[in-house]
Amino acid sequence: MWFKATESCNCIEPQWPADELLVKYQYISDFFIALAYFSIPLELIYFVKKSAVFPYRWVLVQFGAFIVLCGATHLINLWTFTVHTRTVAMVMTAAKVLTAVVSCATALMLVHIIPDLLSVKTRELFLKNKAAELDREMGLIRTQEETGRHVRMLTHEIRSTLDRHTILKTTLIELGRTLALEECALWMPTRTGLELQLAYTLRQQNPVGYTVPIHLPVINQVFSSNRAVKISPNCPVARLRPHTGKYLPGEVVAVRVPLLNLSNFQIYDWPEVSTRSYALMVLMLPSDSARQWHVHELELVEVVADQVAVALSHAAILEESMRARNLLIEQNVALDLARREAETAIHARNDFLAVMNHEMRTPMHAIIALSSLLQETELTAEQRLMVETILKSSNLLATLINDVLDLSRLEDGSLQLETTTFSLHSVFREVLNLIKPVASVKRLSLTLHLASDLPVYAVGDEKRLMQTILNVVGNAVKFSKEGSISITAIVAKPESFKDARIPEFLPVPSDSHFYLRVQVNDSGSGINPQDIPKLFTKFAQSQAVQTKGPAGSGLGLAICRRFVNLMEGHIWIESEGIGKGCTVTFIVKLGIPDRPNESKLAFAPKVPGNHVSTNFGGLKVLVMDDNGVNRSVTKGLLLHLGCDVTTAGSSEECLRIISPEHRVVFMDVCTGLDGYELAIRIQEKFKKRQDRPLIVALTGNTNKVTKENCMRVGMDGLILKPVSVDKMRGVLSELLEHRVLFEAI
Repeated sequence: MWFKATESCNCIEPQWPADELLVKYQYISDFFIALAYFSIPLELIYFVKKSAVFPYRWVLVQFGAFIVLCGATHLINLWTFTVHTRTVAMVMTAAKVLTAVVSCATALMLVHIIPDLLSVKTRELFLKNKAAELDREMGLIRTQEETGRHVRMLTHEIRSTLDRHTILKTTLIELGRTLALEECALWMPTRTGLELQLAYTLRQQNPVGYTVPIHLPVINQVFSSNRAVKISPNCPVARLRPHTGKYLPGEVVAVRVPLLNLSNFQIYDWPEVSTRSYALMVLMLPSDSARQWHVHELELVEVVADQVAVALSHAAILEESMRARNLLIEQNVALDLARREAETAIHARNDFLAVMNHEMRTPMHAIIALSSLLQETELTAEQRLMVETILKSSNLLATLINDVLDLSRLEDGSLQLETTTFSLHSVFREVLNLIKPVASVKRLSLTLHLASDLPVYAVGDEKRLMQTILNVVGNAVKFSKEGSISITAIVAKPESFKDARIPEFLPVPSDSHFYLRVQVNDSGSGINPQDIPKLFTKFAQSQAVQTKGPAGSGLGLAICRRFVNLMEGHIWIESEGIGKGCTVTFIVKLGIPDRPNESKLAFAPKVPGNHVSTNFGGLKVLVMDDNGVNRSVTKGLLLHLGCDVTTAGSSEECLRIISPEHRVVFMDVCTGLDGYELAIRIQEKFKKRQDRPLIVALTGNTNKVTKENCMRVGMDGLILKPVSVDKMRGVLSELLEHRVLFEAI
């Protein structure tokens, strides 16, 4: 009845079937509401994480849970839809749509609001934290600056000296002052390396010299680390001050100090540096204090230890350099003393040789002159043999005197080559003429071959070249009993310089000079190949020569080698053995004259031979010599040649008796100035050159100064004693023909 009434009055709105479109809108709205509710807690979690100083984190956590539950409720509605009236459905739809819009708007708005909230509400705490962090950083910077300042100050103090004791003592003092230390000490390794010895202390209350074993565990711990290490105040190296019962010892640190070792030290180069051992530096803070070691203080100690190592290495380098410099100074003083002694000895030897040369040539002049005069008289065969023996022995002695003098000059470097233009072909022909008589006596065949391209004239020292050739050819004749001797002279070609026998000889060809190659081949006694290197040394002879052949002075080849070296050449000997002959070859450098047709023959050294003009009858000659024997000998030579001879024993007598009738004046020139002054006075007496006689020095002095002085005062010639008849004959011929003759010295 009631039901009917209700149904008839239509009091309750009839159920409305669900509209699919509305359900779809509700479904979508519930989905976005849940999505928004779930995103809001995530944003709150991000806010809490970024805001480390937010005071009410639990509220945000509770609010986040509530929102998550609300979102879950709406998410459940997606699966619990029922049939409702149209009005209710419209209201629910509108509410959910509105909730979805508001929720999404809230979620999107929080994205923009949270950064503003963080910047506004937490700025004060943020600034406080930043200020505290900045204070810490500034404190660290100030600490670093303070440490750097102390390091610079300590480094300056340490490096202000290079004395190792001052460096170490200054280090302890400055560290003690900078770090306010109670004690600071340095332990140095002993010479054995088995112990550490207390070397320096800050307060000097411990006896220096106290030692501890180096292999203690605490020492090994410090040496194995490059950092400052805290050690026990009771360990042996830290017992630097007596401990009393009521005071606690301060903290102690120790650090190693590398001791650098120098090797391969040289004055002008940096030495090799290596670490061989360590010293130990121990630092103690004040006793009975709460102070502890800070990091920056330990860093300061480590840096100072490294700086001490560097300063000690510099001090070691200075000590080594000073020691090396002192040693070098001592060596230089010794060398200078030895050099001066050697120079004094050389001067004494040269003076002795010069005096002996002059003094020996004076009696040799008498012996050779008189023997040559005696040889030209009527003699029996036995007498002639005796005279020839005297002459040969005298000539050999004269040659030996010349060789000794030349060798002395070569060794002290005073001998210099005289460069002149001379006839190269004439040198070889003259050598051949000199050697032929000796070779013919021994029945030796002597041949000379000059290459077609060999220059006729050359520039060089004619005397030394001739002396070299004569020595080599003379040896070949001396040591050959039979057979032949050949002399070959050619221009050395560049390809011949690559000869394996002369690897050290590397000449440089040019257009202004050429290289003369002379080869002397003999069929004589030969040489043992093992003896060849010895032949160019002084007083050396082959074994075969010493036992079988004639003996010599042993100076000839030694002098030849030095002459060849002076002429930028090379000399060598070849022989297949005893009895198989010998070949001597030398190469010398000679210049090519600009005008080969002109030669200075008048000044070239000559060995006078037979001349066409041998009649000097009526030739008036004046001989001035203060030595009566020499005066008589020279007079005898000239009288034998037919000259009209006048003698004088002094300069005054010579000036008094000299007249225009005299054609030649021979005067002795000693080491004094009398002879030179006499030459000047004679020239002053005869104003016209054609009226005065030729002035020729007859001397035994073989130094260049004598020749230069003779030329300076205007003399016309210089002849070296001894003089034989043949030599005097040649001298007079040359003088009368060329009016000048200076024998090479």
